[in-house]
Amino acid sequence: MTEVALATAPLTAPSVIRVLLEKLAISYTEVAERPGLNAARKVQAVLLDDTAGALMVLFPQSQLLDLNRLTELTGRQLKAVSPERLERMLGKHCLSLLPGLPALASAPCLYEQSLLHEPTLLLHSGEAEVLLEIAREDFKSMLAKASAANFGEALSSIQPNFDRPNDDRKEITQAVQAFTARRIQQRLEATIEIPPLADTAQKIIKLRVDPNATIDDITSVVETDPALAAQVVSWAASPYYASPGKIRSVEDAIVRVLGFDLVINLALGLALGKTLSLPKDRPQQATPYWQQSIYSAAVIEGLTRAMPRAQRPEAGLTYLAGLLHNFGYLLLAHVFPPHFSLICRHLEVNPHLCHSYIEQHLLGISREQIGAWLMRYWDMPEELSTALRFQHDPDYDGEYAEYPNLVCLAVRLLRSRGIGSGPDTEIPDELLERLGLTRDKAEDVVSKVLDAEVLLRELAAQFSQT
Repeated sequence: MTEVALATAPLTAPSVIRVLLEKLAISYTEVAERPGLNAARKVQAVLLDDTAGALMVLFPQSQLLDLNRLTELTGRQLKAVSPERLERMLGKHCLSLLPGLPALASAPCLYEQSLLHEPTLLLHSGEAEVLLEIAREDFKSMLAKASAANFGEALSSIQPNFDRPNDDRKEITQAVQAFTARRIQQRLEATIEIPPLADTAQKIIKLRVDPNATIDDITSVVETDPALAAQVVSWAASPYYASPGKIRSVEDAIVRVLGFDLVINLALGLALGKTLSLPKDRPQQATPYWQQSIYSAAVIEGLTRAMPRAQRPEAGLTYLAGLLHNFGYLLLAHVFPPHFSLICRHLEVNPHLCHSYIEQHLLGISREQIGAWLMRYWDMPEELSTALRFQHDPDYDGEYAEYPNLVCLAVRLLRSRGIGSGPDTEIPDELLERLGLTRDKAEDVVSKVLDAEVLLRELAAQFSQT
């Protein structure tokens, strides 16, 4: 018996899969999906298509599926099928995930040859919690009509810069120069063209660091920007805040409902959001940008309140970190527009990977690096750039660690509830301990936020319209 067969409870693959494997005379063992399994043995299945039809592609989760190599191999411009089409296909069989079984899909199959280097393979059964362990020879027999090729990129050869912020400037410059050398974007020959920080945002930043700033000061700044003023009043009037009575002015919104700190950070997040527009393209099945941001900010707000009082960081800044945690995504779309669509297509066909690997592979940098760099370029608080830079490092315990730790926790909590993109990643006990939180308390916070999901979506929609 292998280590993966030691399931702690009886598991059952969907009946359609069991019937199919019996028909094919394939022996298998049902095992539990859990962290720590060898990614080289886990088969990732994706369904792609183009005008010529569909193609099932199988590759190990220890690799990134490179669409450029697929194009070279097949001469086809393949991309992930639409979520609606995949959902219809899986729905016919009462499945929630696409199993790596070519016989299930009415489409040709292409597989990564390195899969056959493993003595046994682990395939999705169609249910998230159950894997099928199949011997290599049996797996190979299922691929009799499939084609083999080498098109994956080993993750071990892709090294996202998670923990060397001092190298960010050099790596950003190298990435820009590489694109310029290939004439992808001529306007990047000399420098990264970043729009200047909006006047409103500059004024709000000054108020944030002014200990003598008053409600009159922030009211005056907000009222000079008609769009921002309308936004603040609209937020205060939202059912999410359950304001007593009608909101009649910006000052009314601040004093009676939102408060000084929340308005400062909402206004700053909105002003920065207007600096870079939302890209027209985005990965299929990705949570919309502002929806993800608002959810994250709300969860971080709750987590901050749940922390022991002596450990709590500045609540306004943690909220802002949640609001802007994915700002590098907008910046990538702005700086590298010719390749942003390619990033989106790779995100769609590599759902088992954090976006950092894909961006590192295609660009040489990640959204976290370039987002943190922009925060420093705009002279935003160091806590904020640290939050963006180290948000995917659950072990980070350097200066201002509570900010990236909170973002990391919030993003992973939301991902476990189906919000966000990429793999559902475990939350280490050490991360919770550094923040003074229990797992139950953290789960309770995200549950309470999602109880107000409809209202939060309304707030996110307001950002999207600006």
